[in-house]
Amino acid sequence: MTDKPKIKADAEHKDVFRRREPFNFMLWTAIVGISIMFFALTLLYVARKGTTQVMIPSLFWLSTFFITLSSITLWRVNVTIRRERFRQAKLLLGATLALGLCFIGLQVAGWQQLISAKIYINNNLAGSFIYIISGLHIAHILGGLVFLSLMFVDIARHKTYVDSFIHSVNPPNQLRLKLVTVYWHFVDILWWYLFGFFLWF
Repeated sequence: MTDKPKIKADAEHKDVFRRREPFNFMLWTAIVGISIMFFALTLLYVARKGTTQVMIPSLFWLSTFFITLSSITLWRVNVTIRRERFRQAKLLLGATLALGLCFIGLQVAGWQQLISAKIYINNNLAGSFIYIISGLHIAHILGGLVFLSLMFVDIARHKTYVDSFIHSVNPPNQLRLKLVTVYWHFVDILWWYLFGFFLWF
């Protein structure tokens, strides 16, 4: 008799995750689509740029450091929540947001370096691809920042340990954190690929 409620609860818990599997599928479908798009753009860049050479903005190196650091802080958010260190998790999530914004700021500053070198989107084919590809990547970073911001506001409003714990064990909240983390790591790895591609070619 005492086992029945537990069995029912376990079944309900599994059913919650089963109903949310489409969100995981949609995310991975989007990741595949985005990857194909950027891969096609880089192939087009190789095919069209010819002998044109453009120096990569030096600030892109610093932006790469910031986006990499943001992936580390978001990974630590997951670790601290599992260890029930909710205050630390909030600080780390805030740091992830700040690092993401710094990445965008440095990318825009990198464009200013290109402009200072008189490389515009309409007078240099290789330069135009750098503007377009990095700009599209920034758009995807902004999408991630929107979801990170919503998650930060949601987590920050829970002040007590009990509220934070209940929030952390709620299956929809766990799934949201998982999906946002996967997406953020993806756009980080995507930038490593794009930056390495620019350096190589």
